[in-house]
Amino acid sequence: MDLGKMAVSINKAINTQEVAVKEKHARTCILGTHHEKGAHTFWAAVNRLPLSSNAVLCWKFCHVFHKLLRDGHPNVIKDSMRNKADLNDMSRMWGHLSEGYGKLCSIYLKLLITKMEFHIKNPRFPGNLQMTDRQLDEAGENDVNNFFQMTVEMFDYLECELNLFLGVFSSLDMSRSVSVTAAGQCRLAPLIQVILDCSHLYDYTVKLLFKLHSCLPAETLQGHRDRFQEQFRKLKSLFYRSSNLQYFKRLIQIPQLPENPPNFLRASALSEHISPVVVIPLEASSPESEHVVETEDLVDTDIPAQPSSVENKFDDIFGTSSASDPFNFNSQNGMYKDDKDRLIEQLTRELKTLKEELESFRAESARLCQALRGRVSELEAELAEQSHLKQQALGESEFLRAELEDLRRVKEDTEKEQRSLTEIERKAQANEQRYTKLKEKYTALVQSHADLLRKNAEVTRQMTVARAAQDEVESVRKEMQEKVKAAAEEAQQREQEQAEQLQALQGELQSSREELDSLRESMTSSQQSNEQLSSQLSALEEERTQLAETVAQKEAELTGLGAELERLQGSLTSERESGVKVAETLQNQLNEKESREQALESQLVAARWAALQGALEEAEQIIQDSLTRLEDPAHTSCTSSADYLVSRCETALDCVDRLQAARDHYLSDNTDVSEMLRSIAQFAHLLSDTIVQGSATSHMVPVEQSDSLAEDVKACGTEALVLLGQLKDKETLAAADSAKLRTALGNIKAMAEKLRPRGLELQQGELGDLVEQEMAATSAAVESAAARIEEMLSKSRAVDTGVKMEVNERILASCTDLMQAIKVLVLASKDLQRDIVESGRGAASMREFYAKNSRWTEGLISASKAVGWGATVMVDAADLVVQGQGKFEELMVCSHEIAASTAQLVAASKVKADKDSPNLARLQQASRGVTQATAGVVASTKSGKSQIEDTDTMDFSSMTLTQIKRQEMDSQVRVLELETRLQKERERLGELRKKHYELAGVAEGWGEEEGTG
Repeated sequence: MDLGKMAVSINKAINTQEVAVKEKHARTCILGTHHEKGAHTFWAAVNRLPLSSNAVLCWKFCHVFHKLLRDGHPNVIKDSMRNKADLNDMSRMWGHLSEGYGKLCSIYLKLLITKMEFHIKNPRFPGNLQMTDRQLDEAGENDVNNFFQMTVEMFDYLECELNLFLGVFSSLDMSRSVSVTAAGQCRLAPLIQVILDCSHLYDYTVKLLFKLHSCLPAETLQGHRDRFQEQFRKLKSLFYRSSNLQYFKRLIQIPQLPENPPNFLRASALSEHISPVVVIPLEASSPESEHVVETEDLVDTDIPAQPSSVENKFDDIFGTSSASDPFNFNSQNGMYKDDKDRLIEQLTRELKTLKEELESFRAESARLCQALRGRVSELEAELAEQSHLKQQALGESEFLRAELEDLRRVKEDTEKEQRSLTEIERKAQANEQRYTKLKEKYTALVQSHADLLRKNAEVTRQMTVARAAQDEVESVRKEMQEKVKAAAEEAQQREQEQAEQLQALQGELQSSREELDSLRESMTSSQQSNEQLSSQLSALEEERTQLAETVAQKEAELTGLGAELERLQGSLTSERESGVKVAETLQNQLNEKESREQALESQLVAARWAALQGALEEAEQIIQDSLTRLEDPAHTSCTSSADYLVSRCETALDCVDRLQAARDHYLSDNTDVSEMLRSIAQFAHLLSDTIVQGSATSHMVPVEQSDSLAEDVKACGTEALVLLGQLKDKETLAAADSAKLRTALGNIKAMAEKLRPRGLELQQGELGDLVEQEMAATSAAVESAAARIEEMLSKSRAVDTGVKMEVNERILASCTDLMQAIKVLVLASKDLQRDIVESGRGAASMREFYAKNSRWTEGLISASKAVGWGATVMVDAADLVVQGQGKFEELMVCSHEIAASTAQLVAASKVKADKDSPNLARLQQASRGVTQATAGVVASTKSGKSQIEDTDTMDFSSMTLTQIKRQEMDSQVRVLELETRLQKERERLGELRKKHYELAGVAEGWGEEEGTG
């Protein structure tokens, strides 16, 4: 392949157009690295591109570079490591942008750097991460420590992949079809490489964790399991979201992870693990013609193109007849020597070309066989996944079938209830029809009775009165029938209107029907009485005298019917009124419930906002309190280290990101305010701690750096208050931006990085040996100091007497107690350090552990030196005090210095210790013993000083007024002189402390850093 053509393809693939990289240009770059066996041409072309000035150009460079790392020649990774520093600088530069391609480029560059470092540390892993289980075991060399470290590196690798995944998705508007636009495809295209990497990393991580659980206790791997479960949830969610995008559906088949993560505590769960397989369809690749052309270009770079095939070349060279054969010995005598040499060279070149073509054909066939084997493995994995999905589908179908049976049973019960209701309605209709027939018969009977009355017109006046009474009975009955009919119609209408209340009013309806039946029975009895009346009317001709009694009887019956009718009407009216009242009551209750729900909802929204406002106000008070504390004179004595300030800044930056994410979640769903409250509380405390620690650190640095750091700290507090103020207002809540706050925290972090001490660069063995040497020297210094104190005590007893001997014995006894307490403290510190090294080094040696934790080791060494030096100085001061040549104040200062040094040693020892360690408890108890012994030294020194000082009795009885006045003025002058000297000594002490800090900085390498900066 022509290298110029490769350079052209690189420029075509990496351009400023916001479209996805074309596959044919990327493939040309990949084939070029195989032909060149490296990436020199690629980097020569890339170094001429303005990657730092155009974010889209840098994004497409990252995409092409990722493809080369995966599918290019293995030497691409080695050649690219030379540009690691430039990639780091570019990542930090793009990291200052909080949105768009800048932030994505920063994340992508970090991923590529992590990928290169992983493959350099683990050279057995190819760029595309495709390995068998046997190769994976060989990569760890069957060493559990290697597997443990490899798992941690894979977690870091996968974490970078997931960060890029989340960054791309968060930069896209997923509510629209962004995957079909050119700009959206430009951002989504690199995720194909990320998906391929993530599938292999997830599979290898699962297998390595099962292997580690078979060798190590479960408690040791708790951190691994927690980190894996967090990454599992993220990866599953991202795979699911990616599989729903239209852009990926035609380019790649994304696997789905299982519902729950593997249970590493159960070894048999490994057999249930299915390796995720990413399938790239054949139609997603470029046409085969392009591939053939590129392959031919890759093979035929050293010879010119010729029109004839290989067979024709062979025939042209060797020929088929003896006449044209250049090797015919009969005609060799006529050939020149130069022609022979030229022919030999030509044949050699052709033979070399044929060998190269044969090798390329063999390599291509081997590659195709390997690809086919990989395809077979992928299909087998896919078949296993489909079988697993089939089993899940069968389980779901059984569950759905059971639910269907339940629904059928419910439907049958409903149909039965409907049939019973229909039967009740049919019976009601039959009763109505029966009542109608009875009414018709009754009407016919009344008509026949009227005919009989007309036929008996000749009857007497009583007969006429009886007929009138009968007519009146008929009219009354008609009215009763009409009223009954109206009541029935009202009852039927009420049944239709109150169908939804049928269950509640069923009892009342039944009672109404019973009353209706009683009314029908009374009408039946009336019919019977009418029949009796007919028989009596037929017998009137014979018994006219009994007619008056019969009429009276009929009137009594009519009166009873009228009373019954009135009772029925009253019951119907009461039922109607009660039904209306029940309906009104239910409607009122429904309205009250709706109003209560609305009121509660409004109260809940107000309570959420009030809680959020309260949390924001409390956060403002916390940060304001930290800013106020900076001006407190008592705070000037507080100090902190630059390393701790860097850790606080990093934690605060992470907290700001979580606050922004919680704000976005609250804007999308304002019903959930818990995450927002937690983020605000954590934000307030971490920012306050960062401000206080930044101010404390500024007290230990030179004036210029101290002022700059103090200004950065105050600016950080101001930006934090501004951000909280924006979050408090509903109008500015959505537009609240934390970019300025991040910038302020970044400035503090950068200043702290500059202030970090640069310790001596020691070798692993030297650093580990130095710890042991310093601890041994400290123990020796303490032993020597105790021996000297005993020697001084013996000399004092032999020379001194009286008060001086008593004072010396008391002071030296307290010093002896202090040395014994320091000795116990040093021994406890050694035991605790031994526990720390044993629990933290794993399979590494003690020296490797100390070298790995060099910062902690240097602090331990410094604390040990301070303890040994303090013990020596205190013995010297005590010796001078006993001899009468020293000062008691110097001895008290030495004891305080020893207490500070031992406190530093305790802090350096317990920073990596387990809080439940018994040796830690012993160390803390020994520290309290040192504190008490220090207090004893100070107390005995003060007591001895008060005994030895000459307390002359002040006798002013013989002095005159003038002399007393003179002495008073002299005393005032001495007081003023002493106060002036005291002020000057305090200023001198402050300058000495500053100079001590500068000298310590030079010893730690700060001056070199500033010089290089």
